[in-house]
Amino acid sequence: MQVVCSWTRVAFAFFIAAAFATAPLTLRQAAERAGVLVSTAVRPYALSEAAYSQTLAREFSMVEPEDSLKWWVLRKTQDFDFREGDEIVRFAQAHGMKVRGHCLVWDHTNPDWLTQGHFTPAQMSDLLQKHILTVMKHYAGKVYAWDVVNEALDENGRLKDSPWYNRPGIGLAGQGPAYIEQAFRWAREADPQALLFYNEGGGAETLTRKSDTMYAMLRDFKQRGVPIDGVGLQMHISHLEADSAAVAANIARLAALGLQVHITELDVSLPVDANGVARREDLLRQAEIYRAIVRACLQNHGCTAIQTWGFTDKYSWIGSHSHHTEGAALLFDANYKPKPAHSAVRDELSGHGP
Repeated sequence: MQVVCSWTRVAFAFFIAAAFATAPLTLRQAAERAGVLVSTAVRPYALSEAAYSQTLAREFSMVEPEDSLKWWVLRKTQDFDFREGDEIVRFAQAHGMKVRGHCLVWDHTNPDWLTQGHFTPAQMSDLLQKHILTVMKHYAGKVYAWDVVNEALDENGRLKDSPWYNRPGIGLAGQGPAYIEQAFRWAREADPQALLFYNEGGGAETLTRKSDTMYAMLRDFKQRGVPIDGVGLQMHISHLEADSAAVAANIARLAALGLQVHITELDVSLPVDANGVARREDLLRQAEIYRAIVRACLQNHGCTAIQTWGFTDKYSWIGSHSHHTEGAALLFDANYKPKPAHSAVRDELSGHGP
C-alpha cells in the first residue's frame, strides 16, 4: 500500500509539473524573454475591480496613467493633486511594475485657469518650469520614463499653436522647437535619472512628412546635446491598415540616433455592430496587425517597450470617440477574455510567431 501511495504521489507531482511546463506564457513572461517591456495605459478607478487589477498585474510589466498625470487632472486648480497618480504608482510598486509618466507638456487637456488666465510669456515660463520640477521631483525614483512633450506637431510636421509655443508661449514663439528643447532641459534638471521621451502620433510612426520633420528635430537635439533619451510612437491604428515595414524602417532610423523607441499608445479599432461586436474575420486581421507591429519593434534592439492604450475593450476610448461605430480595439474583450490579438502578441514576443 505504501509503494502504491508513493507512486501515486510521484505521478501526481509529475502531472502538476507537466501542466505548469505547458501552461501558456503571459504577455509579461513572453516580453521578459524577448527583452522588452510590455505596458498599458490605466485608469485608477478601475483598479478596484478584481478582474481589471488581476489581469493588469499578471500580463504587464509597466503601466502608464492614461489621464492622471495630465494637467486637467493633476492641476484642476493651481495647486497640485497627486492622489490619482500616487494610486497608480502604489499599484505598480506592489506588483513589480515600472511606470511611464504621461505627459508634462501638451497643447490639449489644459485647465481653464491656465488657458484663459491671460498670463504673460514670462509667467507661462515660470508656470511650466514649476510644473515640470514639482511633478518630476514628486515621482523621482518612482517613474522611470516621462513623455516630456506630447504631440507638438500637426499632420504636416508644423509646430502646433499651443499655450506653450505661441498662445502666448513661454517666450520662445517663432523660434522653432526651442520651447520643446527648454522643456527637456528643465526635465533633466528635475530628475537626472529618469528617461526623457518625445511622444508623437498621427502619422509619425511611418515614413511621412511629419515623421521626417520629427526625425530632423530629434537629430538636431542629439547633435546639440539636448537631454533626450527616446521617442514614443503612438500607433492608434484604424481601418485595418498598417504599414509595418515603414514602421520598422522608422524605428531603425530613430534608434540609429541613439534614441530608445517605445510604442506608446497601440490599439487597432474595428467596425462593430450595435452591441459592440466585431466580425470574426476582422478580429483575425487585427491579430495579424498587432503581430506585425510587435515584430517591427523586435527587429531593432533600440525598441525597448510596447504599450497598448488600455487592455480591455470595457474601458477603451474608441467607442465614445467614434460614437460607438468602432471598438474592440484591445487585447482583451469587455469580459477580460483574451482575443486572437493577445495570442498573436504573446507568440511573437516568445519567438513562436509564424
